[in-house]
Amino acid sequence: MVRSGHVASFGFSNPDRGPLGLEVLDLAVLRRRLTEDTLTKVHRTDFHQLFLVTAGQATTMVDFVDHPCEPGTLLHISPGRVLRLPTGDAEAFMVLFTPAFPPPLDGTRQLLTPFGPAARTIPKAEQAVFTRAVRDLLHEYRRNVLTNEPPDLLRQLLGALLLRAARLPIDVELGPGDARFERFQQELERSFATTRNAGDYAARIGYSTRSLNRICLAATGQSAKALIDARVVLEAKRLLVHTDLSSAAIGHRLGFSEATNFTKFFTREAGISPGAFRD
Repeated sequence: MVRSGHVASFGFSNPDRGPLGLEVLDLAVLRRRLTEDTLTKVHRTDFHQLFLVTAGQATTMVDFVDHPCEPGTLLHISPGRVLRLPTGDAEAFMVLFTPAFPPPLDGTRQLLTPFGPAARTIPKAEQAVFTRAVRDLLHEYRRNVLTNEPPDLLRQLLGALLLRAARLPIDVELGPGDARFERFQQELERSFATTRNAGDYAARIGYSTRSLNRICLAATGQSAKALIDARVVLEAKRLLVHTDLSSAAIGHRLGFSEATNFTKFFTREAGISPGAFRD
């Protein structure tokens, strides 16, 4: 664990079998492993985390949004997102894995990006199927730790679980495999700190601004400009909590020439000033 500013950063570390890029465990085991301070601390990781809630109730904060969790909730937290572990009496399976561990599958690409929703609800008719799939993965994981076999079956079981998760319904239905929207997402990740102009993004991926807006509306129900501004606000929130940089320095890092312009932008979009949010 490396501390950076106000948020702890965790790198992947498997205590059972170091070289293996996967760990499957109960949330109760993690709670016994970590200190109370660490359990309640806001943190981020360089690996993926899946939580399958099987009993009880909990609340999990992901990127400053609280997600109520009950049996049948599936959480996916991609690397870099800010997280506070579930609080409450929830019981859950956890699947932790490095970005390189899953098999490359087109059907899981959108799930594993940093753009998708953190929480999905598993229909009651499928909850037993998901629980069985995670139990199978846990059984094979424990066998692999003991035998030190190649992790081929583990990869395939994880891939199957991720494919099931990727087809779960979400509140906002993303366009199925829309390569145009994915190009916009990728360009947004590269350029949100240098431009907030929707026309710039449209030109870079080869579309008119009107076409880009249609693509974004079809995928998310929001305009391109709304998505751009939301990404800048999210990064500002992460920097306010994750670093000790001043508000002016954060604004400069995100492409604002004047600190007052950043403060006005953040307050308008987040409904609170940068200083109040940090407090």
